[in-house]
Amino acid sequence: MPGDSITMDFKYFFDTKGFKESGSNTSIVFNGTFLNNGSFPSLGYSAGNELGSDDDRKDNDLEPKERMMGRDNPIGLGQNFISDDSHGIDFEIIVGTVPDQIAIAPGYLQREWEENGRRYFHYKMDQKMMPFFNIVSAEYEVVKDKTTIALNDSTNREIDLGIYYHKGHEYNLESMMKGMKHSFKYFSENFSPYQYRQMRILEFPRYASFAQSFANTVPFSEAIGFMVKVEEEDDVDVTYFVTAHELAHQWWGHQLFPANVQGSAVLSETLSQYSALMVMKQEYPQEHLKEFLKEELNRYLRGRTTEQKKEMPLALAENQAYIHYGKGANIMYALQDYIGEDSVNVALNRLIIDWGNNTLERNGRYATTIDLIGYLREVTPDSLQEVITDFFDKIILYENKVDDATYQELGDDKFLVKLELNTKKMESDSLGLSTQVAINDWIDVGVYTEDENGDEKFIYLKKHKFSSDDNVIEIEVDQKPSSAGVDPLNKLIDRNPEDNTKKLSLAESS
Repeated sequence: MPGDSITMDFKYFFDTKGFKESGSNTSIVFNGTFLNNGSFPSLGYSAGNELGSDDDRKDNDLEPKERMMGRDNPIGLGQNFISDDSHGIDFEIIVGTVPDQIAIAPGYLQREWEENGRRYFHYKMDQKMMPFFNIVSAEYEVVKDKTTIALNDSTNREIDLGIYYHKGHEYNLESMMKGMKHSFKYFSENFSPYQYRQMRILEFPRYASFAQSFANTVPFSEAIGFMVKVEEEDDVDVTYFVTAHELAHQWWGHQLFPANVQGSAVLSETLSQYSALMVMKQEYPQEHLKEFLKEELNRYLRGRTTEQKKEMPLALAENQAYIHYGKGANIMYALQDYIGEDSVNVALNRLIIDWGNNTLERNGRYATTIDLIGYLREVTPDSLQEVITDFFDKIILYENKVDDATYQELGDDKFLVKLELNTKKMESDSLGLSTQVAINDWIDVGVYTEDENGDEKFIYLKKHKFSSDDNVIEIEVDQKPSSAGVDPLNKLIDRNPEDNTKKLSLAESS
C-alpha cells in the first residue's frame, strides 16, 4: 500500500553452459565483470519488453506501437526517463569479489574487508539517486588526483578523481584525467556545481564499446578509451571527448531528469554532446573540430536513410541515436555560434536550477524539450527566433555548394577571393520527402591559408546573408588563400558536406 515498505530477498545466478557461436553473456567474466541495475528486480510492468518493430507486431496480429509518449502525456510527464518505478532511491550496497580484484559501485566507500576467502566493499550514497547503478570488478591499477570546484555559496569543494585501469593500458590516463578536470571546471562554472565529492572512471573489457555514466561512476570500455591511439598531433582526442561527454551526464541525467516523453534524449544526450563540445572548444582551435562535426553530421545522414518508422524533429526525437547524438551535436554547436556560447549557458543554467533534482515536488512533472526551448528563446534575439524553430521544430537540410573559387593577386600582400556559391534550403517531412523553401539565412563563409606544415587555418570566417540560390561573393584577404567555402565547418545540416569547400585557383588575367 502507499507508504508501506517490504524487504525482498532474492538470488541471481549466472551459469555458463557450453559455448555459444555469438551473443554470449559477457557481463560476468574472469577479470572485468560489469553489471547494471538491469540484472536486478524492478517494480511494475516493463513496456520496453514489448515487440517494437511494426513488422514483428504485424506478424503477431498487433497494432503498430508508438515509440514514445507525447510531450503532453500526463503519464510520461510523471515518469523520469530512467525508470517508471521510482523518483529516486536511497542506495547502499555490499559487493563481494575475489581477493585480487577491486569491486566498485556508486557511492562512497564505507568499509573494505576480507572474509572467508572473499574481498568485500561497502558503498553508500549520501543523497537520493535514480535507480540506475553499476557493479564493476576487476584486477585494477589505480591513478588518483584531485580537483576543486566553486560552490554557489562562494566556498570550494574538493573532488577526488580516480581512474581504475588494467595494467599496461596507461596510454590515455593523462588525457582522461585532464578531461575530468576541464569538464568539472566548465560545467560547474556554467551550469551548476557538481553534486558529489568523487568521480571514478572504470575500465571494462572490449566485449562492448561504450562508456556509461552512473552516479559518480563511469564504466569506460578499453576499446574507445584506454586502447585508442591518437595518430596525429592535431587530431581530436576521442578519449578526451568521451570523458567530457560522460561527465556531462552527471548534470544532464543525474541532476536534470527528463520526463519519459518524446525528446527526453535531447535533454540527456544532446545536452551532453553540447557540453563536451564546449570543453573541446576550450582545448582545440575550431579548425580541428571540423572532422568531428562532419562525422556527427554523416552519422545523422546515414541514420535517416535506415529509419524504420518516421524521422522526428530534434525536439521530438524518440530515442533515435542518429538524431539526438549526430544531429544534436551539430545543432547545438551551430546554436552557440549564432546566439553566443554564454547565452546558451545562461539558458541551461536556468533550466537546471528550475528543473534539476526534486523537480517533481516543485513542478509536479519532469522537464521536456518544451522547457529547454523556452529558456533558449528567452536568450535569443527576435532576429534569430526562426533559427530556434528551424533547429528544433522542423527537419531542415541545406544544399550548400561551391561552384567556383578563384583568387587574384592585388600586390602588397593583398589577395581578392571570388566565390560562386549555390545555397538551397530544404524542409523534409517524417518520411523523408523534401521540399525547397525560401532561404533568408546567415551562413558562414570562410577562407583558409596553408601554414608551413601544410595545415589549413582560417584567415577569414564571417556570416553572410543568403536570400537566393546563386551567389557571388568577393573577399579581400592579406595572406595567400588556399581554399574557401560556405559553411566550411559543417555546422549546418548539409546533405552533401563534401562540396562545401574548394581549392582556390589563380584567376586568369582579363
